[in-house]
Amino acid sequence: MSAASSPFPSTIVTGGTISSIVIGCKLQVLHGNPPEYRKAEILSIRPTPTPEDASRSEYYVHYSDYNKRLDEWVVPERLNLLGEIEYPKLKKPKTVLAGIGKETGKGSEPGTPGGAPAGRVAKNNRKSNLSKAATAGKAADAASPAPAGTSAAPGTPGTPGGATPAAGNNKRKASAMDEAGASQEKDGQVPAIKVNGEDEDEDDEGDNDGGQDEDGAGEYSKEREIEKLRTSGSMTQDPHEVARVKNLNLIQIGKHEVETWYFSPYPVEYAHLPVIYICEFCLSYFPAVKQLSRHRTKCSLQHPPGNEIYRKDNISFFEIDGRKQKVYCRNLCLLSKLFLDHKALYYDVDPFLFYVMTVRDEDGAHLIGYFSKEKESSEQYNVACILTLPQYQRMGYGRLLIAFSYELSKVEKRLGSPEKPLSDLGLLSYRAFWSEAIVILLLEQHKTGVELSIDDIASRTAFQPTDVLHTLQTLNALKYYHGQYVIVLSETVIKNAERAMKKARREIDPRALVWKPIHFTATQLRFL
Repeated sequence: MSAASSPFPSTIVTGGTISSIVIGCKLQVLHGNPPEYRKAEILSIRPTPTPEDASRSEYYVHYSDYNKRLDEWVVPERLNLLGEIEYPKLKKPKTVLAGIGKETGKGSEPGTPGGAPAGRVAKNNRKSNLSKAATAGKAADAASPAPAGTSAAPGTPGTPGGATPAAGNNKRKASAMDEAGASQEKDGQVPAIKVNGEDEDEDDEGDNDGGQDEDGAGEYSKEREIEKLRTSGSMTQDPHEVARVKNLNLIQIGKHEVETWYFSPYPVEYAHLPVIYICEFCLSYFPAVKQLSRHRTKCSLQHPPGNEIYRKDNISFFEIDGRKQKVYCRNLCLLSKLFLDHKALYYDVDPFLFYVMTVRDEDGAHLIGYFSKEKESSEQYNVACILTLPQYQRMGYGRLLIAFSYELSKVEKRLGSPEKPLSDLGLLSYRAFWSEAIVILLLEQHKTGVELSIDDIASRTAFQPTDVLHTLQTLNALKYYHGQYVIVLSETVIKNAERAMKKARREIDPRALVWKPIHFTATQLRFL
């Protein structure tokens, strides 16, 4: 059915008032420098934070055909109310047919829909209430760990004897709530906010909890979503809802003021602040610069709280165990979520090791970026999340992070690969690193007359064979010749590699790495 013949078509009008703007409207919004009008969609509406402007609202907009990291809150003056405004398409109301039972041929008694007798309805209601009460009791037991000295049947969630996956999950959920800083835990009440949802058929794919709440199936609120983020560990619980709306605009970390890109579940009372101040050494966050200054007089950290395993020139790498440094690692995850959209980061940092790269000066070791890896990865991933902070991007530090992750894999004598899916910038960085490393290796071996297979390349670089094959296909270097595939490099690829080898840039020196792989026992991994 075409839009014109649809009983609920979208409405496009010329001109409107600010009171007529609702979630889902598409109109021209002033953006950029120099400013120009771009088509954007209203994703959320909230009241302004200042009491004198309590009657005004702010509008969260997504610019059509632009990256999501450009989404922002705008004031009403930036909306073009004189141009075309496209209102959202109305949803078709659901019709309920009363008095028709599920089984044909059975009538309905007066006052009871569906043909069920009044006594049976009352009985079913009692059973339903008992069932809900039992379910609520189980949920409460699962949410709170059993006191010391109590016992439960094997397999019961929250008990050491539980051998079910739920037991491990509940343990992670419980451990994710303790040992957090006082300033991070007092979140307060979540203010009301309107959030634009997706179509119903898309919402089913966004939640991994395995079901919906009985009292609100298909309905979302920011308070419920934040509660999920606080208790279930996942920091990207539902990308279609609250995670679509960026809550912070600007952070100050060290000497840098950085514009944020995506949503991160910082305390909700920070959402209306113009700037969030972050200590660059312990990563604690504060609403005012005076509080940060007072914190710096007490904070004794001058580098990340871990073991320094690499140092050359002014670059250092620190290894941090998420189980031993929970507060720091959680703060690091919160910070990185501001710039990562496609990765699922967790408050539950126990199963991860974090490798933090810093640059040193007279004031201390300043955070540049990091990557995390699972202590035990069944799929041989050597990177779970990887990030270079925006103020240090396009300086070659991302390449150093990737190279260091593979240097660790070489020491472990394993083949590694980053966890998928990669973000857009991450994919570009990895693809460039793989291409350069493979082409340089092939050119060096070509001079000696040694032929290399895909497995040979993988063993020498610590890349997974699938990544090697993907890179060769991207370079269009696989050719079918005389009944077999051969690797053929084009002149353009060779010239680009030779140009890269002539550049003076930082490299990872294996001799500067002082590190032995950490081997965790089955007992240690069991309690992660």
